[in-house]
Amino acid sequence: MKIVGNLPEETSSFIGRGVELLRLESALTPYYLVGHRLTPHRMTTLVGPGGVGKSRLAGRATRLVGHRYQDGVRWADLSPLYDDDLLLPTVSDAVGLADHALRMPVDALCEWLADKNMLLVLDSCEHLRAPTAHLLGELLTIAPGLTVVATSRQPLGVRGENVVDVPPLPYEGESDALTLFRDRVRVAAPGITFRRPADTRAADEICRRLEGLPLALELAAASARRHTLSQIADRLGSRLDVLSDDSPRPRRHRALITTIGWSHELCTPLERLLWARLTPLRGDFDEEAAREVCAGGPLTPDGVTEALRGLVTKSVVKRDGERHHMLDTLREYGRMWLGELGEEEVAGAARRHAARFLSLARRAHTGWTGRDQVAWYHKVSESHLDLCAALDHLLVHDVRAAQEMAGRVGFFWGCCGHLTAARSYARRALESGPVDGPDRTRLLWVMGVAALLQGDFEAAERLGAQCTAHAETDGDDEGILNSTYLAGLTHIMRGEPRTALEAADRALRLTEARAVESAYRLRCHLITVFSLSGLGRLDEAAEAAAVLRAACEEHDEHWTRSYADYQLALIALLQGRPDVSAAHARTMLQGKHRLRDSFGIALGLDILASAIAAQGQGARAARVYGTGQVYWRMVGHPQRGTPDVAPVRETCERRAREAVGDAAYQRAFESGRTESAEAGLAAALWDESRI
Repeated sequence: MKIVGNLPEETSSFIGRGVELLRLESALTPYYLVGHRLTPHRMTTLVGPGGVGKSRLAGRATRLVGHRYQDGVRWADLSPLYDDDLLLPTVSDAVGLADHALRMPVDALCEWLADKNMLLVLDSCEHLRAPTAHLLGELLTIAPGLTVVATSRQPLGVRGENVVDVPPLPYEGESDALTLFRDRVRVAAPGITFRRPADTRAADEICRRLEGLPLALELAAASARRHTLSQIADRLGSRLDVLSDDSPRPRRHRALITTIGWSHELCTPLERLLWARLTPLRGDFDEEAAREVCAGGPLTPDGVTEALRGLVTKSVVKRDGERHHMLDTLREYGRMWLGELGEEEVAGAARRHAARFLSLARRAHTGWTGRDQVAWYHKVSESHLDLCAALDHLLVHDVRAAQEMAGRVGFFWGCCGHLTAARSYARRALESGPVDGPDRTRLLWVMGVAALLQGDFEAAERLGAQCTAHAETDGDDEGILNSTYLAGLTHIMRGEPRTALEAADRALRLTEARAVESAYRLRCHLITVFSLSGLGRLDEAAEAAAVLRAACEEHDEHWTRSYADYQLALIALLQGRPDVSAAHARTMLQGKHRLRDSFGIALGLDILASAIAAQGQGARAARVYGTGQVYWRMVGHPQRGTPDVAPVRETCERRAREAVGDAAYQRAFESGRTESAEAGLAAALWDESRI
């Protein structure tokens, strides 16, 4: 059965752990008592040393029971977090919350999870034990349907915590450890068939020496590409024998460190340098990121490519398609090695990391209007942790660069649902030192757009006025058009479409001789469309929306185009053409889905439901309205939209109720409200008229 969620893919075979899986399946399988759905243990922590396979076990266990959770399984990897500043955003992203509300993030997260029946996995918590335990204490109290699995090297100390020890694999005789080692050796060195007695004896010895620790076994197996199994066994044996039994480290920990150390020695000097320099990267990375962050000195860009290939071969770095990932245990070792190389190397790695993501912000800002808009949107979204780390570094070491970066990346964050981060970093950048010109205008604009999307209209109006004043003083077209978009949208939301229309007309005239149809100009045209609709000038609004949509299509611009489709859907509905309205609404939703814009999807579902209701399909409309409520909750708002939308929505909802009756309407509404967001959206996009 398909599991809803974001579980990481299993990229290699899963071996053993039968006892642990049975125990976990029992702990996580819900049961019913007097009509109430209960879970034996709402908080389970898998505890064991680094490299023992806690994450793999958590993934396999949740795959076994995930289908029993109506809202699916959500996975949050905490290993890239160096402190607790991004703990809440990381967990919120994992559970699908893109909060736009003006409130404390923890309150938003608690409210979102309050009625969810969800299994949440927090992977690698040991370095954030106290803040993670505090957060889970609140979530488990507020959300009775939430079940949590954590992985950590120590228990978290949460009340009611069910601790499951994860030992190494059994390694005596025909054991799971031996099966794992053989499997990985066959992948690394297919020529080794284990038919020779010497290979069998060596494999047994390796498993015994490494005490069944999976990561150590995988690293040892990877070295079979260059060494015989007997050589591996002899080398590991001699290294481990050097350590005295009275060493303060646990024996298993010594075995892992020894194996990692040997893997490090087997690397070429440039591979070791790359291993260290990769550690500032917070998340998964591609080859381009590795080249930009790690190249320098003896390590050329082409050398990075070659060294990265070597680290993949040695199982230090895992590759999945174009993306690469380093396990946190190996990242720790690389970070230690980076420190051993000296302060200059550490500082250089941080500088290169910040420069890479400042460059990404610049390129994304430039590429927003163009063929790769969706790709840039996703790249910025996926790089959130690295962008935050780069900004934190630049705010201390290069304030002007931080001010530029926060202004360039803020709109993406607003679209991605990181409004709190966008507003916070823009404010910090403004307060960190003098700034003028386009950078100041952008920072004010980012803060204003975030405030507007959070429903803080007073702040949005104030920031819009400041933004406009600075842009006109600078004579910067981008600033003039952006500030007009902010001020105009604020006027529209306040029920002042005429003022918005006048501002848009003025800005478009001011920049007409110089500005091409950039993203900023297209957004300003969008204010014209919204304003004409709000004034009831529907024919003019439809014509302006069609022209805008064509311009967006020419530039392959998706964000503004989807809102042009939204307005065309609203206009068609107001003109009594609900079938045309539904078609435009579905096109809008497809665009917003490509951009993962939850706020835009919520708006689109409302207008689609209204169009379906106007066609007399009451039950279907009710279900789409229900799915819309899922997305409105996801962004932390009741239903929103321009003032002219609310009466249309209310009228169409009343028609839907009248068409099928209150009871049937409510059943269909609850069906849409209680199914997953993805399933509900897919159902809404299905157009029965085309069958």
